[in-house]
Amino acid sequence: MHRNFLRKLRTLGLICLFTSFAGIVYQLINEERLSYHSVLFGLPLGLGFGLLELFVFPNSKLQVRRWSFTRILIFKTVVYTAAIYTVSLTVTVIAGFAEGHHISELPAVLTSPSHLILILYTLLIYGLLVFFLQIENLLGEGVIWKFISGKYHEPREEERIFMFLDMYSSTTVAEKLGHKGFYNLLNEVFHEISEPVIQTKAEIYQYVGDEVVLTWSIKHGLENANCLKTFFMFKENLISKSDHYLKTFGVVPQFKAGMHLGNVVCAQIGDTKRQIVYNGDVVNTASRIQDQCKKYQRDCLVSGDLFKQLQNYNGLTWERVDTVALRGKENTVELYSVTTAT
Repeated sequence: MHRNFLRKLRTLGLICLFTSFAGIVYQLINEERLSYHSVLFGLPLGLGFGLLELFVFPNSKLQVRRWSFTRILIFKTVVYTAAIYTVSLTVTVIAGFAEGHHISELPAVLTSPSHLILILYTLLIYGLLVFFLQIENLLGEGVIWKFISGKYHEPREEERIFMFLDMYSSTTVAEKLGHKGFYNLLNEVFHEISEPVIQTKAEIYQYVGDEVVLTWSIKHGLENANCLKTFFMFKENLISKSDHYLKTFGVVPQFKAGMHLGNVVCAQIGDTKRQIVYNGDVVNTASRIQDQCKKYQRDCLVSGDLFKQLQNYNGLTWERVDTVALRGKENTVELYSVTTAT
């Protein structure tokens, strides 16, 4: 099954558990007792929120994710308030009939102070969920848990794969489009890489100008040649939307990639601004390999070390390019080109 869909289903389940628990807490505080009402109210509210936040808004033609923070806040407040009232009305009617109440009692219940407090409480819970999901999007999938768990509070060594993705002729494109136009192009292009990143279990380490640095754990990167699939999926996305880019920006963006694997030291650094960083020769080598793409006229170059791990994977076409002395390195590095993937 589609990995992104499974990821969303897991998140949806966690949201429903959280809102159900929030419903239990509210009933215990408000009524000092516990009944099925709390779960009956919390579960559909979580389901409604999750469906909107995970499935509707990301695929909406309104492009909600690209709006300003204030616009998103106002829009979602209105939508979620309407959703809360709809769910609360439905649940109140169902529970009322189950307990033998008459429909004429409904207006008094819906306009009571306790019900209005419940609406505000639910909006607060929604606000916490939105805040958490926005932080998750800002830092990258899974990063917030690394901070919370303190995984990298102390430096630790890991073996990882790195990919440096860089746009061809970015200076020329920037001069043609101007600063604002070039930013708009980059913003659209970087949206195209989101799906490949999720599908191949990659992490976006950082953006540097028109360059994106991706990383994988060895397990995730080698599994099904995920580290290579990311590049080819990204490339296919750009090709499939070439008419759009040509019409909107007058150019079709193309990227080159350099890849390497090895040991790095991972650590959380900073105080007023904290970040998880990777230090090691493998990072610099991957960057230097990407620099060779223009010289050898290849879109994707891979180090010999990574090639040895992936050469037997079906669907890849390899070509040994050269053995080079990269800038700042004493030892030479073998370079291989990957031209196709399935």
